[in-house]
Amino acid sequence: MTSTRPFEMNDLFKFNNVNLDVLTETYNMPFYLQYMSRWPELFTVAEAPDKSIMGYMLGKSEGTDELWHGHVSAVTVAPMYRRLGLAKELMADLETTSSSVYNAYFVDLFVRASNSLAISMYEKFGYVKYRRVLDYYTGDDPEDAFDMRKALPRDVTKKSVIPMDRPVRPEELEW
Repeated sequence: MTSTRPFEMNDLFKFNNVNLDVLTETYNMPFYLQYMSRWPELFTVAEAPDKSIMGYMLGKSEGTDELWHGHVSAVTVAPMYRRLGLAKELMADLETTSSSVYNAYFVDLFVRASNSLAISMYEKFGYVKYRRVLDYYTGDDPEDAFDMRKALPRDVTKKSVIPMDRPVRPEELEW
């Protein structure tokens, strides 16, 4: 049986089976430690009965006023545990915490425009393509991103998910 729990410092030494996947963004240690210290309730791990890490969610809260929201920095599941509903469970946990703890208006995430499998998954979870961000991903594999959003109960009119009618550049992002 899978269990979810807060990410712990020692997990940083146990999540290579998840992080070494080509679809997973890997960050430096200070990045993970910052999330653990600032938003521990939005950094969760899915654990197998043998205590191996099946996947994790890395999130935060940010913004101001009606742009106050939960943000998915990473949600990833090890290849051997995909298609079991773990990503949905981790996303639902972040959405619930963003709503009940942070009283956020919406949850957002950025996804490579070419990652049709992930885009389809997020749409099944109720996310919409809010806007295209030109040249969001840089480096060896530059690419546009979609800023996808899902309204939370605080956004009664769903104003936060009305798609923009034009793409934006990274420097135009609010946060």
